[in-house]
Amino acid sequence: MWADDQQRESSVERPDGPRRRATIHDVAKLAGVSRQTVSRAVNDKGEIDPATKERVLEAARLLDYRPSRFARGLVRKGTVTTGLVIPDLMNPFFPEVAAGVLEAAEQRGWQVVVWDSRADEAREREALDVLSHQADAVVGYFKNPDDVLSRHLGGVPLVLLERGPQQTRFAAVGIDAAAGLEQGMAHLVRAGHRRIGMLDGVHGPAPRRQAFLAETRRHDLPVDESWIAMCQEHSVAGGAAGMERLLDARPDITAVFGFNDLIAVGAMRAARRRGRRVPDDLAVLGFDGLSLGELVEPGLTTLHIDKRQLGRLAVEQVARLRAGQEPIGGADAWVVPELVVRASA
Repeated sequence: MWADDQQRESSVERPDGPRRRATIHDVAKLAGVSRQTVSRAVNDKGEIDPATKERVLEAARLLDYRPSRFARGLVRKGTVTTGLVIPDLMNPFFPEVAAGVLEAAEQRGWQVVVWDSRADEAREREALDVLSHQADAVVGYFKNPDDVLSRHLGGVPLVLLERGPQQTRFAAVGIDAAAGLEQGMAHLVRAGHRRIGMLDGVHGPAPRRQAFLAETRRHDLPVDESWIAMCQEHSVAGGAAGMERLLDARPDITAVFGFNDLIAVGAMRAARRRGRRVPDDLAVLGFDGLSLGELVEPGLTTLHIDKRQLGRLAVEQVARLRAGQEPIGGADAWVVPELVVRASA
């Protein structure tokens, strides 16, 4: 699947921050020669004056230019390869996102290479180091900050998933957690709930926690840090452990919002172990809209995300970047969750 000798596309700095690939035209302009001369110099072919060759190679070095994979004949002409970096292929959410990327890429005749980063920042950087040599663009989930990502990209276009366009210098597709939680919390409040806790899956002020807290303020609900429990794993087991801690800290809660559906299902499991009936004693709200929510008993009320649309939008961003166009922005770059009401809340 990988070709070790493939070269990464090079880049030049844009005034507004993100880097674009340096082209043979950039090198030719800087060196004051033709494209053909650049090609002969960097590929060590044909007759060329040694001084001219040295000037061209110095320009290529300054611009971090590498001959494209197409020019080197390493792939079939016209083939575009996109790298997809996923944090956890065991979580059923991410294969659905990947399916959206694969479907949209296939429609364009592109190839997709998938990399499981295991939510590890070092593996994320390794993925970029490899993919910047072998792919024409990268799409994915990254915990590393923008400046770190830039150092490992080599100028390959990058599209970040689940980051809003205002949250990164790169092209992005976000999930509008605020719009989702507005629906979900209003539903719980209409059902009479005032003591609502959260099982979080991300340390720090992440969007889902921020949206939850904003909605508690909107509805004038009592809340402090004791109403939020961290789940060390984004899994059913992680949700169950978090729910045990939350019930110990706030035994008076009547509803809980889970960071994702797996955590929410774990919350229902822990509630039953503690003698809490769902939804009579404890309402449970999830986030993601996994098919699992239809299979558990009671059925899980959730904020459903069109995960395939998330992937399709990411591919559209890649297509725009490759065409030299501005990435999608504004409301069109966001996927809005929709409330799906089942028996758990």
